[in-house]
Amino acid sequence: MTLTRRALVASGLAAPAILSMGLKAKAATTLKISHQFPGGTIDEGDFRDRMCRKFAALLAERSKGALEVQVYPGSSLMKTNAQFGAMRKGALDMSLYPSPYAGGEVAEMNIGLMPALVSSYEQAVAWKAAPVGRKITEILDSKGILLVSWVWQSGGVASRERPLYAPADAKGLKVRGGSREMDLMMKQAGAATLSIPSSESYAAMQTGACDAVITSSTSLISFRLEELSKSLTSGRERSYWFMLEPIMMSKIAFERLPKDQQDLIMAIGAELEPFGQAGAKADDTKVEEIFTKAGAKVQNLDEKTLGQWRDIARETAWKDFAGKSASCAELLKLAEQVS
Repeated sequence: MTLTRRALVASGLAAPAILSMGLKAKAATTLKISHQFPGGTIDEGDFRDRMCRKFAALLAERSKGALEVQVYPGSSLMKTNAQFGAMRKGALDMSLYPSPYAGGEVAEMNIGLMPALVSSYEQAVAWKAAPVGRKITEILDSKGILLVSWVWQSGGVASRERPLYAPADAKGLKVRGGSREMDLMMKQAGAATLSIPSSESYAAMQTGACDAVITSSTSLISFRLEELSKSLTSGRERSYWFMLEPIMMSKIAFERLPKDQQDLIMAIGAELEPFGQAGAKADDTKVEEIFTKAGAKVQNLDEKTLGQWRDIARETAWKDFAGKSASCAELLKLAEQVS
């Protein structure tokens, strides 16, 4: 019987998946990849977990068993916020990691969830080959991190009661935005904010600590927020919430490997990017179906309302980010050149 995403999420699969395609080598190297999202299988479940499992399977197959990958979903290997620092020290090999979660250690990474800076997948995907993408890669490399596979996700807003659609709706709400910059925009609009990983959103809404959660469409689904929500502002048509959520690798772990294995890792990472983007787009549609079925009011942002959010973001989050350092200011300028 085929397992549904819901069955997989409910089962709380958190054991490491060791994927080696039945191929064994005398001196296999084992890599560990961690993420915060619910576990599933290579064919069912959260696409981010599936992407990690596909990466593991392809790497084992093409290395003829020389590389073996263990996938640890649901923060089962280590806490979410510890993963970036662990990669920098070589204590964790890889993670599919939300870039702004790294902002406390590398301020420039907050550009990966800069409100209203990116408003379409076409614009987001263009970053990798553009000067802004090369600059991000250079900055992370200097901090001991390699970008293996670029993934972008659009996001929406799940609300316990009244919708959070236009800036005027934010007043008096307790909102989880996902980054410092998103919080700055929300505060200017009149909201109170709280900083938690998306994996803690359900509990925060359930207890009333949070009125509205802004996160990716995939997380809105995987963390079952429709069970607690009466409204959804979808990110399917346009959004001020686009997050860079790539597969990252410890430079220390990467440099331990021979050149042919390094090349294989980077090639497979690039090869899987279309899978990641297709998964994100599919969930933008699926989240609307799930919330509608649960009885929530669903609506998409129009261009005028997106422009209102962008005006606030430009005067708060963008200005604050650019003021942090010359590097941040340069990065923002480069990002604005991608349309």
